[in-house]
Amino acid sequence: MRIVNTEQIGECVYRLARRAGLTLTQDCRAALRKAADRETGAANFALGKILENEQTAKREGLPVCQDTGMSVVLLSIGQEVSLVGAPLGEAVDDGVRRAYRDGYFRKSVCDPLTRENTGDNTPAYLHVDLVEGDKIEVNYLPKGFGSENMSRLYMLTPAQGREGILSAIEETVRLAGSRPCPPVYVGVGIGGCFDSCALLSKRALLREIGSRHPRADVAAIEEEALVRINALGIGAQGFGGKVTALGVSCEIAPTHIAGLPVAVNIQCHCVRREKEVL
Repeated sequence: MRIVNTEQIGECVYRLARRAGLTLTQDCRAALRKAADRETGAANFALGKILENEQTAKREGLPVCQDTGMSVVLLSIGQEVSLVGAPLGEAVDDGVRRAYRDGYFRKSVCDPLTRENTGDNTPAYLHVDLVEGDKIEVNYLPKGFGSENMSRLYMLTPAQGREGILSAIEETVRLAGSRPCPPVYVGVGIGGCFDSCALLSKRALLREIGSRHPRADVAAIEEEALVRINALGIGAQGFGGKVTALGVSCEIAPTHIAGLPVAVNIQCHCVRREKEVL
């Protein structure tokens, strides 16, 4: 049995949050450059400014986006790990709290009714999976709400099938228009139940942009959804063009015989995520 103090996890969250706030992921940067090569006019100009902004943020040590997001932390903890120290949620929140203070990141978390700010961007939203082994995988995803607000959950009927899934994905992006700062990255959850389907869609955003699901039928949905979205012509920042989405990633889980849940989680062009294994 491996003993791990939760303080180590908190320190890891601190490192990840500091890094994620300052830079786009490598796959996002590459996808934006590829999109810029395909575009002309206003869309090309907008993509150029997005890439220029990322370089300036990296050089100056400033947040790559003014919305430094709500902290989503996804942990995969090996069953041969025994945690000691402060409660896990407290350790994670401590890491977030210090990262947002030291990084001078905007603190955006508030009470949903009074709108009173918590003052330190906590609580983080923590999801924990127990897996084999003695390692801990820590994924950190700061989620801005320009894109989060455009996300949708559908409870389809089984008869709506594959076409229903594709229509739900396309409709979500079409209704969002320019508001989530496209080109977007689209995470899709298929199956599960009301709550787990939404989490599947968020986990899909942890995948590398352009990667394909190992199941051929799911990969085919990813590919067709991307074609349909880019045919909408919304383009970078809503200026029109060939690239409305950088990618579509789907995750799937068994569901009830009477249902077909589909969750579509929109991520703006500012894809920020970090991972470490302890």
